[in-house]
Amino acid sequence: MSTVQQILVVDDDTDIREVLRIQLENKGYFVSEAVNGKEAVEAVSLNPDIDLIILDVMMPELSGIDACEEIRKLSSAPVLFLTAKSKESDKAIAYENGGDDYLVKPFSQAELLMKIQSLLRRYMVYKGKAESGSNSSQIHLQDILIDTPNRTVYRENQKIDLTDTEFQVLMYLERNKGKAKDAQAIYEGVWNEKFFPASTNTIMVHILNLRKKLELDFNNPSIIRTIWGKGYQIDEA
Repeated sequence: MSTVQQILVVDDDTDIREVLRIQLENKGYFVSEAVNGKEAVEAVSLNPDIDLIILDVMMPELSGIDACEEIRKLSSAPVLFLTAKSKESDKAIAYENGGDDYLVKPFSQAELLMKIQSLLRRYMVYKGKAESGSNSSQIHLQDILIDTPNRTVYRENQKIDLTDTEFQVLMYLERNKGKAKDAQAIYEGVWNEKFFPASTNTIMVHILNLRKKLELDFNNPSIIRTIWGKGYQIDEA
């Protein structure tokens, strides 16, 4: 495996791709490009070593949202959405379709690099643990089985597809079983970034997505419970 981290930049704007490529190559990343969502899916299918995808939302051929859905069938590499849309509902759609983070145009180089470094750091840590095979444990949450070395989740032998971030949120709550964790604790524990009030919505969307995938009835969750006034909790067995 190459030691140089590989980033796929996907945007139909040639100038944006050029600026991003120069900025990222100057930081030592290997950068490949795609001009639309369809090309992005093809690039990921041909190169399983891509470590992060920077994905524009509004594109011809296949939108970033639709492309992310397809990419999630091929790779768990983090997806950073770039978009001019800044409404919370737009962010929710991005997260619901497999995105890991969200950056609103225009953005600063410092903000972009901060998010990229954070996403790559988390991805490499968990990827390294999976490949080392040092943790051979399996975790049971009711009828859910978590295969920690392979970072996969099953119900009755049926795989449940989680994004990299969803898996990390789940594991954070599992490691803190019996303790209610609020949005700030989860965000700082998983993202390893300073918490801001707006980050509460990010946590809420990821918890909702996890419940939709894990709970038999996500309106009445029994695996990830809400402890009113305190946060979210997985109960001890």
